[in-house]
Amino acid sequence: MADLHQFPDISRVLISEEQLQQTVQRIAQEINDTYADAKKPLLMVGILKGSVVFMADLMRYITVPMSIDFMQASSYGSNTVSCGNVNLRLDLKCTNLQAFNVLVVEDILDSGNTLSCILKYLKSKGAQSVRLCTLLNKPDRRKVDVPIDFEGISIPDEFVVGYGLDYNEQYRQLPFIGILDPRVYNS
Repeated sequence: MADLHQFPDISRVLISEEQLQQTVQRIAQEINDTYADAKKPLLMVGILKGSVVFMADLMRYITVPMSIDFMQASSYGSNTVSCGNVNLRLDLKCTNLQAFNVLVVEDILDSGNTLSCILKYLKSKGAQSVRLCTLLNKPDRRKVDVPIDFEGISIPDEFVVGYGLDYNEQYRQLPFIGILDPRVYNS
């Protein structure tokens, strides 16, 4: 268990480093089983920045043919894509999605607004299939129904950081997922 004296802004550990690694390995096996007989290779699309740690660990256990790419989007700002107020800050480098089975890799699914839009956008680009893999699912925050094909852990409606998740670009490097003390974001 993590020594929280080193991390005074974390009120408690929600998911330990060991639990994260077990979850990543389980999800990878599910992905391997799903795509074992696929006719087209897998394209893992990480949603920046939060998914980087999860995706890096996940791809180490993927045994099917695969490539990676990245997107960055937010549910505010200008330069929106077709399904509402979602700002696509970075699009894929890959332009031939018809050649792939696309797997969107995300750190956390809460409202569903941004991910719903990203999934629709990728389907409109002609991918063989588009599925969603999320490490964390926060169903109490859901506003838009988004189908999850590969789910890690369902969590309560708490402000979580670590393992790629941040608050103001801080805490991404924590090897566990912890609950951020409300005094940090309420001050």
